Amino acid sequence: MEHLMHDLKMYQRKSPLSLEGFKGSGADFLDKYKPYIEDGQTVICSPHKIFGPEANDLVLQLRKQKISRVILAGMSGNLCVESHMRELIEQGFEVAVVHDATASAKMKDLDGDIAAKTNFRMIASASWSTNETIDKMKSNH
Repeated sequence: MEHLMHDLKMYQRKSPLSLEGFKGSGADFLDKYKPYIEDGQTVICSPHKIFGPEANDLVLQLRKQKISRVILAGMSGNLCVESHMRELIEQGFEVAVVHDATASAKMKDLDGDIAAKTNFRMIASASWSTNETIDKMKSNH
């Protein structure tokens, strides 16, 4: 799976400190999310190296902002999202996963979505749908 992601250039950047070639690359943010990500309030940590956040500064960035509750969604649910969920929980964070806003690979007789969604329900502090997440975020404002 890691080789496939690299072949698709999903996370390709010249270096962690360079944005050269980032815009429009396989590593760029989706246009519909850019207004939220590039809002001047969002903290972007360095990219993860394999699946989890152990080799980047995510935990440091969250703690510096005094954040203890995290909502996760994204690609590779059974690999990256699950690895981030597990590490953040081990680090003492409360973690909710948006189970219908993740995607996982399906290969031959393997279904990453089934594996991820099972573990989200067994391990995460909560597993919510997108609509549930939006409702919870609105009610907290």
